[in-house]
Amino acid sequence: MLATSQQNQKVPSYVGSEHKVIIVGLDNAGKTTILYQFSMNEVVHTSPTIGSNVEEIVVNNTRFLMWDIGGQESLRSSWNTYYTNTEFVIVVVDSTDRERISVTKEELYKMLAHEDLKKAGLLIFANKQDVKECMTVAEISQFLKLTSIKDHQWHIQACCALTGEGLCQGLEWMMSRLKIR
Repeated sequence: MLATSQQNQKVPSYVGSEHKVIIVGLDNAGKTTILYQFSMNEVVHTSPTIGSNVEEIVVNNTRFLMWDIGGQESLRSSWNTYYTNTEFVIVVVDSTDRERISVTKEELYKMLAHEDLKKAGLLIFANKQDVKECMTVAEISQFLKLTSIKDHQWHIQACCALTGEGLCQGLEWMMSRLKIR
């Protein structure tokens, strides 16, 4: 099940340009695994990110500069240093982490209120959908109150970072937002 905001706001797009994307979420959500699935199409052994990882992903001649930012509690206060010129925010949610979904919600709304992200599109990856008893996309959407987000275009996508399932659909959504003029 997918949900998408109904707004058709456009994200600024310039032919041949690079589009800045930040990948955020709590620690152990799967951000780095997703980044390297995008860049190398394979699973790499990761350790907690201190600071950030950055990779350029090219999809149909469109370049995305993707910044994977560490999600430990001590690092979250520095996320805003990455916001300048960001066109898309990818929030990775660990669908098995019911205890911290409220923390994810708090961080999400703090980000969306930031001036530098006013025009950014929002892609939520509901990761670890392969794990039994995980929260569904509908549950995550409800917990995060996504339907209340009216000033950002958004999309939530079920995925599994380890297999790559669902990741292409998320990229396709971002590509479709760039085409709206």
